[in-house]
Amino acid sequence: MTTKAIIAAGGLGTRLKTIHPKPLVMLNGKPLLAYSVEVFDKFPLIDGIIIVTHEYHVLDVEDVVRHYNLQKIERIVIGGETRSASVYNGLREAGEKTDIVVIHDGARPLIKAQTIQKAIEQCKIHGAAVVGVKVKPTIKRVDPLSLFVRETLNRGELWEIQTPQVFNRELLLKAYAQKGAEDPTDDAGLVERMGVPVKVVEGDYENIKITTNEDLVLAEAFLSARANILV
Repeated sequence: MTTKAIIAAGGLGTRLKTIHPKPLVMLNGKPLLAYSVEVFDKFPLIDGIIIVTHEYHVLDVEDVVRHYNLQKIERIVIGGETRSASVYNGLREAGEKTDIVVIHDGARPLIKAQTIQKAIEQCKIHGAAVVGVKVKPTIKRVDPLSLFVRETLNRGELWEIQTPQVFNRELLLKAYAQKGAEDPTDDAGLVERMGVPVKVVEGDYENIKITTNEDLVLAEAFLSARANILV
C-alpha cells in the first residue's frame, strides 16, 4: 500500500510580520518547513513527499530540500489561491498508484512520528482519520453582533483538529470533485459532507500551528523541553 505525504507550505506569514514566507521562518536556526518534512522523510511508512508552495518560493524550498538532504521529495508543486486549492494541486500530483495521502501543514513543525503512525493506521481501517486534541477551555457560542452569549458548549464533545489528516486518496478526490465554490478550513470537512465518518486520533498539544510570534516562542519552549529530556 503506497502512502504519500502532501505538505501544505504556501503560507505568506502575514501575521508573523516577517519578510520571509512562513515555511522559511527560522525556529532555533532552522526553517519551519524543514522540521516537519524531516519527520515525514525519515518515517518508513511514507513512500514519497509532495511539497506545495507559493510560486515565488519554489527555489527557496528547493534550497531547503538540498540543505537538509531530504530524500523522499518527489516534486515541489505550485499552490492555488486558497489552501484547499493548494492541497488539491498536490493531490493530483500524488499519482494513481497512491493509496493513502497524508495532508500536513508545513507550519506545524513539532509533529511526532508516532502521531503520523496512529493516523495512518486508523485511515487504513476507516478511510479517513484526523489528528486532534481535547479542548481545554470553556467554549461559548456568541452572537457576532451583540456579543451576548448564546450558549455554553459541552467541552466533552469538543476537539481542536490539527494535521496530519489522512485519507484514502480516491475518497478525498471524490470529496474535492463535489466541493463546489466552498473553501473549507480543512480537508476532513469535505469528506464529512459526503456522509463519510472521520475517525479522530488523539495527538498532543505540542503540535501547534505557527501563526504569530507568540507561537514561535511557545515552539522554542517545547523544543528546549525536548532537548532537556534527551540530555
